[in-house]
Amino acid sequence: MGDENQNTRLSAFTRRDFVKGALATAATPAVSASVNTCDDTARTTQKELSCFGSTVRMIDALRKKQISSEELVKLHLERIQKIDPAINALVGSCAGALDLARESDQKRMAGEVCGPLHGVPMTIKDCFDTVGVVSSWGTEGRKNFVPSQDATVVKRLRDAGAILLGKTNTPEFTLSFETWNRIYGFTHNPYDLNRSPGGSSGGAAALIAAGGTPFDIGTDYAGSIRVPAHFCGITGIKPTAGSIPRTGLCLPAGLISEHLSHIGPMARYVEDLHLLLPLLWGPDSIDSHIVPVPYPAALSSDADNLRCLVTFDNGITTPTEETLSAIDQASTVLRKKGIHTTEGRLPLADQIWTIMEGYGKIATDASVFLLMKGAGTDPGRSSLKWFRKFLQSLMGSPGSQDIADHFSRVEQFRSTLLKEMCEYDLILSPVNPIPAPLHPEEGNDPFPIDYASYTAVFDITGWPSGVVRASTSPEGLPIGVQLTANPWREDLVLAILGILEDELGGYRPPVIPV
Repeated sequence: MGDENQNTRLSAFTRRDFVKGALATAATPAVSASVNTCDDTARTTQKELSCFGSTVRMIDALRKKQISSEELVKLHLERIQKIDPAINALVGSCAGALDLARESDQKRMAGEVCGPLHGVPMTIKDCFDTVGVVSSWGTEGRKNFVPSQDATVVKRLRDAGAILLGKTNTPEFTLSFETWNRIYGFTHNPYDLNRSPGGSSGGAAALIAAGGTPFDIGTDYAGSIRVPAHFCGITGIKPTAGSIPRTGLCLPAGLISEHLSHIGPMARYVEDLHLLLPLLWGPDSIDSHIVPVPYPAALSSDADNLRCLVTFDNGITTPTEETLSAIDQASTVLRKKGIHTTEGRLPLADQIWTIMEGYGKIATDASVFLLMKGAGTDPGRSSLKWFRKFLQSLMGSPGSQDIADHFSRVEQFRSTLLKEMCEYDLILSPVNPIPAPLHPEEGNDPFPIDYASYTAVFDITGWPSGVVRASTSPEGLPIGVQLTANPWREDLVLAILGILEDELGGYRPPVIPV
């Protein structure tokens, strides 16, 4: 379990202090007293503290030649070797990472910079195809499958100069809030190894939090970026539907519920989301559902006159006292920054799961059945208990009236909420009613599905929504808050996430028994 005293000590210095101190160790043996405290308690070496810096600071250190790409990659590989046996987040490694790092250093010495991520290590969630590295999608039929093409987001990051260290664990086809599958087993939360990191991007979130990778790319179908970010104390954003191509993702574009499917970056610090999101953005001439909307410019105005709806309880599930307190603290910060806050909730919350279940009934579950068979997996051996129950039910084709009723309900829901959102610029809300729960039985979700109503609503609407750590539970577990904005206002989400990060402390390293 995480050490509550450790979290208290780390909160005494700011995010900027920690990032600066962490990366300074790559260039000098001198570290601040606060970083030494982290060093002693977290059992990290001074060099290992480099693994807790932001991607932005790593790039700056590489540019200034304070550290080489080979050194940086090696540090992360050593960190993974040290902590991953405890958390089981990395499920496939890239054997040539150090060679690629040396090539990156040689190019830099020759004056050739390949892109904004030149020489920076990364990992990728194992739901994306990666050339040369097993891409299992968490399903048995692909446990040895090596793709011949990269997913679009992977190619864009490699083209930007990033070096792939390996793949992070995911539930089968990303369709669970618990990161477990029959191939690789459970991933554990680095703040308490008996607890869930969430899903489906739980492997990514756990490894980022533990200092094994600077960033990863998650997917979000009902909260699969935001719930793990909340449980593991990091940051992540689900951008507007239609902004990032799903080419090479296990759940391809074109499913009947395809507009629920989002891709977004996950990292320890908000400044890294600013860096990464534009690199992933925009059409790839393959995924026909991606809209050619330019990436939004950085927010130029101050917070005055912004309007924020603050939701403590959505009327479906009531959060813990500590979660409500985190929302209150975040709301106080926003008011102090000049943002006008109004307490309330969006309408139609009682329809969220009717709509989500409706997608499954009319075609999504049947589509997953076909995808699973196409991957070579016996559907009867699926690691997802809910899917095996689906197989036992009658699988008749839905009637035309069922389909018409479903999409009518979806459009009414989206339209009603969009009209309501016109009154506001932002929504501040919980991510989940609870911090990270104990692991469930194999194949189960770690919490009642209604708990995901706080995140699923914004997949249905398609609005941009992000998470940042704002508080800590009595058990020493992270508590995040969620910020959501109108379509195509990622600039606003990231700007206000950054304010909350600075004011409330943001990421704090876990203590991992190794």
